[in-house]
Amino acid sequence: MERFEHSVCITGIGMSDVGRRLMRDPLGLTLDACLDAIADAGLEREDIDGLSTYPGGMVGMGMSGGGVIEVEDVLGVKPRWFNGGMELAGQTGSVATAAMAVASGYCRHVLCFRCVWESSYQAMVRSGELKPPGGAGAGGDMQWRLPFGASSAANWIAMLASRHFHEYGTTREQLGQIPLNARRNAELNPRAVYRDPLDLEGYLGARMITTPFGLYDCDVPCDGAVAIVLSHVDAARDTRHPEPVRLEAAGCQISERPSWDQADLTHEPLLEGAARSMWERTDLKPSDVDVAEIYDGFSFNCMCWLERLGFCPEGEGGRFVEGGTRIARDGELPLNTHGGQLSAGRLHGYGFLHEACVQLWGEGGERQVAGDPQVAVVATGGGAPGGTLLLTRA
Repeated sequence: MERFEHSVCITGIGMSDVGRRLMRDPLGLTLDACLDAIADAGLEREDIDGLSTYPGGMVGMGMSGGGVIEVEDVLGVKPRWFNGGMELAGQTGSVATAAMAVASGYCRHVLCFRCVWESSYQAMVRSGELKPPGGAGAGGDMQWRLPFGASSAANWIAMLASRHFHEYGTTREQLGQIPLNARRNAELNPRAVYRDPLDLEGYLGARMITTPFGLYDCDVPCDGAVAIVLSHVDAARDTRHPEPVRLEAAGCQISERPSWDQADLTHEPLLEGAARSMWERTDLKPSDVDVAEIYDGFSFNCMCWLERLGFCPEGEGGRFVEGGTRIARDGELPLNTHGGQLSAGRLHGYGFLHEACVQLWGEGGERQVAGDPQVAVVATGGGAPGGTLLLTRA
């Protein structure tokens, strides 16, 4: 099979300041990350001929720091191709789409970016500086959820986790190893929001949010932006990194009903297709992966991805992470080496892609995985269509 993925590589990464309630202009955060990524690739703004983002323009609730139009206008680039929107294979679906554009010859260097400013937005709503969106009564699926107080993805995913506990004997002590591992890694990440030590007693003693999730099972709203430069392999020789990160395979398939409650109720929906289709596009196997950067909007998101990606059998996620040794930085599957969204901050998908490149380039500092990692998997999406990327060293 001729694969579009093999025509592209990641040549630069960038990240803005990350923190709680930075109270900075979100477009400014986006531009910081974009300029950082362009410089990291050793390129100039005029070299960028494509833009791609998720979820697009200035959507509400602090979920975007600018879309293609705002970024193009301020950066002054003239993209030959651009893309922005929400109906993609996870947040990194914008990267997979950009890879197709590059492989087709439409452009040579695409700037992909993502920004959130949820933490400042929430503070501004509480102070009265901003008004939350309002209007007519709920429609769609929400008309069935709100009467029962199930207004958040935390509630919906917690119900799936409870079913997993019931069917497979999963325990909170097992699930807790995912946030505990994230915190241990975050302690070594100077950009992480939460770096204070966390033990099992502290995890179990934290206030409950929605059964079986406690406080530390939920990711950390923050402000920050991430950008990457995706280049054609023929153009990579003009960039700074002597070994660009290669895109080995992308998974974008939807194989289940696109709903929170109409698929397998023991797992988060819309992950299975993305995982399976990625492995179908490569000769590599789960056992070849050196680093896993996997979406953890909630700890159970991450457990579901571990099962769907084939790192353990279905229903065995709890036993796979039990004790935390397998998923530690020195374990058989180093997981979320920057602290994930549970401790490093909810950069909504792109943070995992950034960390995968950091690890493959050997730039992780104190948190760098030993043994010169060559293969990394990135999985994004939590309840919405999921997406996967398999990355390798050139």
